[in-house]
Amino acid sequence: MVLTRAGDYGIFGVIYLAKQPRGKIVSLSEVSKAEDIPEKFLAKIFQHLTRSGLIRSHRGARGGFSLARPANKIAVKELLEAIQGPLYFARCLSELEDCDRKDICKLREVLQKAQDNTMKILTQNTLADLVS
Repeated sequence: MVLTRAGDYGIFGVIYLAKQPRGKIVSLSEVSKAEDIPEKFLAKIFQHLTRSGLIRSHRGARGGFSLARPANKIAVKELLEAIQGPLYFARCLSELEDCDRKDICKLREVLQKAQDNTMKILTQNTLADLVS
């Protein structure tokens, strides 16, 4: 599992939104400048986060973005998966992969334990934890 540049930028962009007063709408260019993220790249990332229901897009002259839910109700795992897709340590742990050795592979067992522990941590920690 690798945190991609999109994942990195997306987390920092959403942390910026979470630091704003509740309900404040922030322009994409403000987030981009404040977090030093290329605006076009951030726009694509925020599209994924909007489609997943984690942030809201507001149209119009005073448009921009805001959190769709309180920061303490958004798990870090949700954010990362909305940006990067399903998280897994190895292809064999993906639900999309079918491995002939999965019932006998000791490495898979170890990786599965590591993944389970990591997913637990990413689920238990929220956006609010990243802001405080």
